[in-house]
Parts: sequence; structure tokens; C-alpha cells
Amino acid sequence: MKRKIMDNLKRWRSAAKERMPLLLYGARQVGKTYVMQELGANEFGNTVYVNFEADKMIGSFFESDIHPDAVIGVLEKYFHTRVIPDETLIIFDEIQMCERALTSLKYFSEEAPEYHVIAAGSLLGVAVNREKSSFPVGKVQMLTMYPMDFEEYLWARGKDLLAEKIREHYIKEQALPEELHQEALGEYYNYCIIGGMPAAVRAETTEQTTLSQTEIRQMLLDSYIADMTKYAAPGESVKIFAAYDSLPSQLARDSKKFQYKLIKSGARASQYGDSIDWLIRAGIVNKCTKCTQGFMPPSAFQDLSSFKLYYSDTGLMSARTNMNLERFMSSESEHFRGIFAENYVACALKANGCELMYWESDGKAEVDFLIIQDDHVIPVECKAGDHVRAKSLMIYKEKYHPAYCIRISTRNFGTAAGIKSVPLYAVFCISTEI
Repeated sequence: MKRKIMDNLKRWRSAAKERMPLLLYGARQVGKTYVMQELGANEFGNTVYVNFEADKMIGSFFESDIHPDAVIGVLEKYFHTRVIPDETLIIFDEIQMCERALTSLKYFSEEAPEYHVIAAGSLLGVAVNREKSSFPVGKVQMLTMYPMDFEEYLWARGKDLLAEKIREHYIKEQALPEELHQEALGEYYNYCIIGGMPAAVRAETTEQTTLSQTEIRQMLLDSYIADMTKYAAPGESVKIFAAYDSLPSQLARDSKKFQYKLIKSGARASQYGDSIDWLIRAGIVNKCTKCTQGFMPPSAFQDLSSFKLYYSDTGLMSARTNMNLERFMSSESEHFRGIFAENYVACALKANGCELMYWESDGKAEVDFLIIQDDHVIPVECKAGDHVRAKSLMIYKEKYHPAYCIRISTRNFGTAAGIKSVPLYAVFCISTEI
């Protein structure tokens, strides 16, 4: 399946000899192994693939000398192949299971930049207890990988032309033909349930799997929960799961500000703050921080004690809430469609490089998201349907006079009174660049 991050990987591959090793960061099952192996197959003569979780033996060879010459010698003997600069891709997968291998990246950067070394690991930076070795700060290039966004989902569905038309009409701010508009909305609703995990998307788009996408989404959710037990201390894992398990009730409220009391009666930030940080750093949830002003830079006006948490993937959200497409589209689920829409927008903005922030004014008005475009703070309001009256957005507009506003809904493209209408299916077009 085509992934946008491959363009970044190709640029890294063609960089000058002074390149640094690449560290691919991201939550589990977002496709890190797949894109690394695709890069090796399409851009290199051969690939040396090391999985430190599956093969414990190879990790033991890193206990002594981790300088490039020694590591290359081990890899050539272990895998019975030549490692040739600029022709061989070295992949260190699940590198969090071998902290010495992680440290070896520093020496590849300093002593042997002619080699192409790419590493990845689930919960990297969270699961690794680096008791003996330091993290190679400043010696690695880091990229974050997210679940497939809606555009990538359309590509996987063979609807490249629809994706192209959506982007074209976003730029022109012209309405899509109604037939295409309805088709795109239908795909959006489906995406809300399936989400962007490659395994779930593949199960939905092909018949070459024994498991349905519903079963796969549940398995992915279960594996995330298992990681909480696997990588966290016993006492902490209970609190991590409790915080994660409270997300449906957190998001179901009109005010989605995270409240510790919904985890457990009497719960406080001092008890669960580290657990929430663990979920954020693991890429399991996305954090959206409150801003009290709409001026540049918004980070200067953040209230770090007030935030929202969103699922990192709507497919995990639908699995956790036992939501299917039929139930999702029923009249009884109108409120839930709003919750999913906001979570979906959060995921899309995060994947496009936007820092997640929202605005609130003394509990009287709230705008779902703030983004920065061309040094302007732009308010973004999200609606699940076509009823787009938004008192809070008008209050924000009158108070801060933004260059323009963005309203996301089921309505078609258009602009009126300084408000850009962006259909829900086109959020992948919104980024930090105009």
C-alpha cells in the first residue's frame, strides 16, 4: 500500500554521505516494518533485516563492541551476506529490545555515515529502560509515522482520482460535483469505523485474509492493551489502562476536557499524570492542549493543566466502543458521529504536522482546534453534519479577527464571510502550509 512517508525515506536514501541513521518513530502496527522493507526492496541492492524482538541471539552480539566495523562484521557473518555502502540497507527493527544497538547508531553517524541504517520500534522512547546506554541525541534523524490518513485510505481503495479531485477542489475552494461529494462522504464514514491501521485497511480492501477488519481492529486494540502490561511496571500499567479505558466517557461529554475523576473517584493529576504521559509518548493517544488566547505564538498562552485526549486511530476507537457502520449511521448515533468526527480531525491534523491545540474562554466559548498557517492562528471548528451554526467560532472571530476561519462539516467546499467550508473528507489537505 502506498504511504506518504516513503517520499521522506527516499530523500534520506539519496542524501549526501554525511547522512545520519534514521529512526522511525510511531505506535505499533502503523506500518513501520512494511515501509522499511519496501524501501530496501525498491531502492537498494540488498537488505539486512534485524528484528531484535524475534531474534534474541543477534542482540547478544551487541554486548561488546558496537563500533560500525565490528557491527558490520557481525551482520555479514550472521546473515551470510556483504554489507556494501550505498547498496545495502541495514534495518534494525524493534530496536527498543536492544539498547546497545540503539546506542550504536551514534557511532554509525560519527564514524561511518556512508552506511544506510534505519531503525524502528514500537513504543520507542517509552518501552526502553536505558539503564546502561544513552540515547544517541543529535546523532539520528527522526521521523514519526502515523496510521494511514484518509487520502492513503482512498489510494488503498483504488480511488486515486477521487483523492486527486478532493485536493484540487480544496485548493480552488470550489464545490465538488454532488455525486463525488456523496461518494467521498460515504468513504469518510467507512474510514471512521475502519481507521487507518494498515492491517484493518488491507482486510477491508482485499479478500486475501482469513480475518475480517472488525476482528483485526479488536486484535490491534488488545495488543495495545497488552503492551501496557508488557512495557510498564505492574503498578503503573494498572493506572495506564485505567486512564486509557476512560477515553470513551471523556469524549462523550459536551466539554471534552480530560477529567481525572472519570478515571476513578478522587483521582488526581499527581496520581495519573505519568500514566497519561506514557500513553502520549507511546503514540496511543493524541493530546490537545488548551490555549487561553488567539495570538501568536499560541504556545505562549497554553494552559498545560487543561487538555483533551483523543484516540490515535478511529479504528481503535470504534473497536473500543463496539461501533459498526450500520450503528454509526443510525439516527440514534448522531452524538457519536460528532465524537468520531472530532477525533478523526485530531488524527488528521496531527499527521499533517499540526500541534493540537484548542481555545476556550472562561468556559463560555470553545473552538475545537487552533492551527498555525503562514504565521497566523487559524480557528478550526468541527461539525459532524450540515448544521454549522457555531456561536463559539463567531465569538473567537470577533475577538481576535483571524485571517480566516475553517469550518469542517458534511457541507461542500466554499467560502463565505471569511469562513472556509472544508468537507470532513478533505481534512487531509489542511496542514501548516497554505
